[in-house]
Amino acid sequence: MMTAAATIAAPDMADLRTALGGRAIVLVGMMGSGKSSVGRRLASRLGMPFIDADVEIETAARMTIPEIFEQRGEAEFRQGERRVISRILETQSPVVLATGGGAFMNAETRERIKQFGISVWLKAEPDVLMRRVRKRSNRPLLQTADPEATLRRMLAEREPVYALADLTILSSDEPHEIVVGDTIAALNGYLRLTAGE
Repeated sequence: MMTAAATIAAPDMADLRTALGGRAIVLVGMMGSGKSSVGRRLASRLGMPFIDADVEIETAARMTIPEIFEQRGEAEFRQGERRVISRILETQSPVVLATGGGAFMNAETRERIKQFGISVWLKAEPDVLMRRVRKRSNRPLLQTADPEATLRRMLAEREPVYALADLTILSSDEPHEIVVGDTIAALNGYLRLTAGE
């Protein structure tokens, strides 16, 4: 695993896309970690398509994610999520893909990501996550009596799995452009290292 501290001179975007060799860049992490916002900006910088897995799931189901949770339950949502992510990786790579917070918890999904992409964990502190998720009320897993305690419990359960990602990038209160720059630098270092440079 590499962190954003492993920075090298700013890479050429065309060289970086070539080094990806058709693989996807898959952003993983908790809700509120910035996967969609960072993903859009990262895709733009790299000249790659951006896909938000949650949007694709809603399109496939013709329902919002809160509706899927309410009407079909979390287990059925997770099955659909796994199928959608697998289809995107198999048919649309190279792409920058933002996944839902629980997607990387599925072993089959992790294996697919390893096969078709490079995983990037956007790691954020609990207080940063809570500030961000409070802005939106469409988080089914936080519809509890104590959303902050729920988020902290989920984070404790998920962090050891997120830590399996190829790269870890700190997603703090800095502008998303800084997180994008850190991600590009870490990707460049990772690709050079795995190419034996």
